[in-house]
Amino acid sequence: MSILPILHYPDERLHTKAKPVTAVDDSIRKLVADMAETMYAAPGIGLAATQVDMHLRVIVMDISETHDQLLTLINPVIIKAEGKAEREEGCLSVPGIYEPVTRAARIMVKYLNIEGKEVTQEAEGLIGVCIQHEMDHLEGKVFVEYLSRLKQGRIKLKMKKRARETM
Repeated sequence: MSILPILHYPDERLHTKAKPVTAVDDSIRKLVADMAETMYAAPGIGLAATQVDMHLRVIVMDISETHDQLLTLINPVIIKAEGKAEREEGCLSVPGIYEPVTRAARIMVKYLNIEGKEVTQEAEGLIGVCIQHEMDHLEGKVFVEYLSRLKQGRIKLKMKKRARETM
């Protein structure tokens, strides 16, 4: 396993739409293992393959406090969404920025697990938000794009300044 570099907003690669996984094989299992190690080290609770410049429909997440409940979603599709809920979100690709975002309150998602078996799961609360947030990454969307143009501009400038300072 290895820790992968995480792309930071406003990197254009974050706007790349991910392609479906055609087979859950050893290369996908290695990607999942590397993504999980990267997510835990960051530390974060979710990571989409797009964020590590791998444009495949793969998500890892673990909202447990003990970091021992890894959930892998391959080719996820939301098949039902209900209600609205606002929750503060952050992102490993936009470090240090936290803003409220409105999303569906409850979702039903269908995906393949790490064994390649189809799973249908209902989700709400933090896990529901996390799934929707990471699925946005697979579509090439970053959570700050839900914010006003003014806030987006300020965040973009802040992130560019940070990038210059770390060079």
